[in-house]
Amino acid sequence: MSGPCAGLLLAAGAGTRLGTPKALLEFQGERLADRGARLLREGGCHPVVVVLGAAEVRVGGAVAVRNPDWRTGMASSLRAGLDALPPAADAVVVALADQPLVRAEAVRRLIVARAAGAAVAVATYGGAPRNPVLIGREHFGEVLRLAAGDAGARPFLRAHPELVTPVPCDDAGDPADIDTVADLERLTAVPRPPVAPDGRDRP
Repeated sequence: MSGPCAGLLLAAGAGTRLGTPKALLEFQGERLADRGARLLREGGCHPVVVVLGAAEVRVGGAVAVRNPDWRTGMASSLRAGLDALPPAADAVVVALADQPLVRAEAVRRLIVARAAGAAVAVATYGGAPRNPVLIGREHFGEVLRLAAGDAGARPFLRAHPELVTPVPCDDAGDPADIDTVADLERLTAVPRPPVAPDGRDRP
């Protein structure tokens, strides 16, 4: 890997079915925007960019970028985030704010895959590709060319399966997302992952 791996958290949604923007939603005493930024930092990403839209909030340890077109969907947020990355970033790990049970170990595994030569690396759970996703800078242009509406990197991943390195993360969290109040209540009941003495999530 020729440069650092940046982190990009997409947190611009209004959370219509939740009744509050997802960036502001608290999960286990922590706002989702803060939790997602921490996930990327602890996983080894630098810098971390958080794309906001429906809500504006200061996120410690991250660069906040507002997407004025957030209502058009995830593609515009992905574009705003990638445009904000420093030129030195060799790759980016993209995570979603509404998946709070994903752990830093998943991010670390993607970065290891990049160091081993992966152009694109996708966390898998039960063999199915989910998030987070690592994308090498050499593919940013094509990712943005194919992104549209609420489809961010997905069209690129489907168009170029030969580039994708699957990274099993079954023991590194759960990709379940929070779209409704029922989702929040269900995930809140899930026990917290054990924490090592150094403060990092255990794999």
